[in-house]
Amino acid sequence: MSFYIEKPRTTCALGGALAAISALSEVVPIAHTAAGCPGNLSGATGFSAGNCGSSYCSGASVPVSNIGENEVVFGGEKRLKEEIESAFELIEAKLFVVATGCMTEIIGDDIQRVIVEFQDENKPIIHINTASFEGDAYEGYEILLDGIFNQYIPIKKEKDNKVVNVFGVVPLFDPFFRGELEEIKRLLESIGLKVNTFFTPDQSFENIISASEAGLNIILSKVHGIKFAEKFKEKHGTPYYVTELPIGAEATDEFLRLIAKELSLNKEIVEQVIEHENLIYYRYLERLADTIADGEFKFYASVVSNANCAIPYAAFLQKELGWIICETIITDILDKNGKEELGVSFKNKDILGKLIFETDAGGIVKIITRNHPQHQGEFFFDSYTPLYILGSTLEKEFADKKKANKLSVSYPVYDRVIIDKGYAGYRGGLHLFEDIIGSLVAGR
Repeated sequence: MSFYIEKPRTTCALGGALAAISALSEVVPIAHTAAGCPGNLSGATGFSAGNCGSSYCSGASVPVSNIGENEVVFGGEKRLKEEIESAFELIEAKLFVVATGCMTEIIGDDIQRVIVEFQDENKPIIHINTASFEGDAYEGYEILLDGIFNQYIPIKKEKDNKVVNVFGVVPLFDPFFRGELEEIKRLLESIGLKVNTFFTPDQSFENIISASEAGLNIILSKVHGIKFAEKFKEKHGTPYYVTELPIGAEATDEFLRLIAKELSLNKEIVEQVIEHENLIYYRYLERLADTIADGEFKFYASVVSNANCAIPYAAFLQKELGWIICETIITDILDKNGKEELGVSFKNKDILGKLIFETDAGGIVKIITRNHPQHQGEFFFDSYTPLYILGSTLEKEFADKKKANKLSVSYPVYDRVIIDKGYAGYRGGLHLFEDIIGSLVAGR
């Protein structure tokens, strides 16, 4: 049965792939699509992910074959070849990725036949199938990872157990992906590891090429990136460890201990790092104690976010702020297994309220309205107020009507500018504290 989604919080697979490529060093996409696809997607990602804009040959500057009626009738392979030749002539890159759209997939262009001519000349080019019927942006992210890491980079049998790859944080569809990956890298390096994050400005193409040397792939998601990690294991022999994005001191303490156990790292060093980070973390937080106590900043909370962040956000609000979670709403399009996996995680964390899966913006409004009804003049009324909504910009209008406080932390975010901020780890937890309490005192 088909259905529509009101105000979707994702794009097609092509959007996810192009967003991820835009964050990779010296990798350039070539879109084999109609003219409108990359341009429209550049607006969906460049402005809706914290106004992050675009990078070299991304956004509105993506090379595109611009197929039209002629190519639909007679095929677009010739036009694609011309575009690839132009790209190699004019653009500096160490890898080109041809990403297909719906139209070229439907007319049946043989992309591999076109690019094999360039591959035979040892030119660095691959292709991925990213039509909308392949899935949403999160699926596009996995398709891209599979194309580069399981089809292009060399196999290296010798592994370095001190090197790890980090996957699962989806560029732009987690608007804080840069800051979060940088904090995860900082923490893992502090316990003696070398870290490939791939999608942060400090990474180079060499990190991509050497990824198969890693002793472990860390997947910071219970649902996204796992299929890719399994294929990576089959191809390169690298095991993977699935966990969640840690936010705040409690979650990060557990994260570091779990990774240390998985890699048999020195426990004493790890505990020293945890002790040091906690000392700094709580020294900062104690300065907020007066503001939080005197301001009576205790709230009922609704969390609206994607599958990677919703549960970590809810756990942070409950365990570190002491707020009462009324509902945790996950907005991703998930299969039964994905929902069950997240349900287990939610239960294990003893988070209050219900875990709800809802993709439709109107449905989310109905859920929160039903759980937080308006006072109608009754003598006795349990109002579940004050309410704080941790969600996306799509919840802004509803929050204003409910006179609820709100912070945009989940895609789409177009009412904030996000550069290198992240909410992962110890420093990220402090940032989230700062932004939440800051939003409460801003109206004074």
